[in-house]
Amino acid sequence: MVSLSIPDASVWPDAAANPTSGASHVIIEALSKRYAGQPVDALRNINLGIRRGEIFGIIGRSGAGKSTLIRCLNRLEEPTGGRIVIDGTDISALTARQLVEWRRSTGMIFQHFNLLSAKTVRQNIELPLKVAGVPAAARARKVDELLALVGLEAWQHAWPAQLSGGQKQRVGIARALVHDPELLLCDEATSALDPETTRAILALLKKINQQRHITIVLITHEMDVVHDLCHNVAVIDQGEIIERGPVWQVYSDPQQETTRQLLNPNHHALPASVATRLTAYRQHHQSRLLVRLRYTGQGSKPDIGALGARITGEITLIYSAIEWVDNKPTGQLLLLLDDHYEAQSVTTQLANIADKLEVLGYVTGD
Repeated sequence: MVSLSIPDASVWPDAAANPTSGASHVIIEALSKRYAGQPVDALRNINLGIRRGEIFGIIGRSGAGKSTLIRCLNRLEEPTGGRIVIDGTDISALTARQLVEWRRSTGMIFQHFNLLSAKTVRQNIELPLKVAGVPAAARARKVDELLALVGLEAWQHAWPAQLSGGQKQRVGIARALVHDPELLLCDEATSALDPETTRAILALLKKINQQRHITIVLITHEMDVVHDLCHNVAVIDQGEIIERGPVWQVYSDPQQETTRQLLNPNHHALPASVATRLTAYRQHHQSRLLVRLRYTGQGSKPDIGALGARITGEITLIYSAIEWVDNKPTGQLLLLLDDHYEAQSVTTQLANIADKLEVLGYVTGD
């Protein structure tokens, strides 16, 4: 995907309004989890801070420990060691009765919806309120409010079997919000959905975050989910956090090979037709210099006009992958320069044209 247009600034808040500048909402300290009969820990020494009002993503391959971690946050899984402090409460110290009451302030959205097939949309949303003993009139008002929020007023008397996957997930989201939680946990909430429906659900979650100031923690293996929704992200691999930071930073300049493979496994690959003709030194007077201009959100922008003014002669665009993450350009341009360019001089001539400039070598003719 290539996009050189600057997105609408309203899509992401500016730095002053960024929720990550707020107080800590979730603190995870030295968290570990080992399942009975297993020789190694599913989670090892997890330390994370999640700020109030942010959308925090946790990504990793299948089996990396993502689901175990998010289920520890409301003690659906019991940690083996460490502490989880949410809004000042050490949930690992809660009794079973206290935990039931505390969970009402935490909503959870599941991958496979978990709707009751014998109840209508309205009844599925209402059920947690009914179990909690909320009066009928208050239940009706809350369900009406949530149906409007998720856009299912016309489907309130439908059965789950009559709904699409996206509609079922909207019911799941509404049900997770019935107790006005301050924390919403999303366990692979979009992985069972098609791309178009995924975008709609992400837009709904973003609206909920912005309108209700709910902290959202989600796990996913879908990179587009992190890219489009999250403020900060942590990468988990074999039960350990190996990288974390603002999404734009991790996305544009990943430090770990696992992260690079998750985000874009082909990001540094050269087209075969170019790679087979690439040499470290000029082999022919018509050999052309290959350069990579990298944009990592540090301030440089892919200004085509500036490139044209700096670079004379023939320019061939070999590969382009620029995306805007948190209103910052990330990605690369791969360019073949005119045959009069030399590696020794090009770094000076193209200084500050990108956040990083890499001279890859010379490409001989066909």
